[in-house]
Amino acid sequence: MLVARRYGAPRGIKHSELAVGTFRVSVSKDYLVFSSAHFITFRGHTCESLHGHNYRIGVTVEGPIDDECLFVVDFAILKRIVRRYVDQIDHRVLLPTKNPKVAFREEGTMTFVEYFGVQTYQFPTKDCAMMPIANTTAEMIAEWLAINVRDDLAAEGAKLTFLEIEVEESFGQSATYSERLD
Repeated sequence: MLVARRYGAPRGIKHSELAVGTFRVSVSKDYLVFSSAHFITFRGHTCESLHGHNYRIGVTVEGPIDDECLFVVDFAILKRIVRRYVDQIDHRVLLPTKNPKVAFREEGTMTFVEYFGVQTYQFPTKDCAMMPIANTTAEMIAEWLAINVRDDLAAEGAKLTFLEIEVEESFGQSATYSERLD
């Protein structure tokens, strides 16, 4: 039986050939937070009032260990990718472009929001984050983040088998989206 040396696997053997378990890494940093306003549409003709949250993002990925670097993914790359999406929606009004109950139109520097054909809100366009989701729930935000982070990590060469994104919209209240990638 071969045993890994202190500084990696024995010559000619990949670390992944020795490992029996899986490796999972997580990131949840103070700068992976965003403050945004949103509203949710409910069943029927109910739309909640505009309000905001201080969201916090947690990311967990699982996959094989890189034989040269001996990590699942470089933490710096993971944080950079997640931060890019957090920055896109920080201090913005989150608007769901795939919601059939809501329509948007831009006039000049303003975005007008109609709910079932009735003008409900107007915002400076620069303060809006138009999100390709059906509702601005924590669940849909988590899925949107996961899809984007997954694709960006794959483009960076990460070979993940599992990805999970948690979106906490207030302390003790969060939604999680996860997917197996193998």
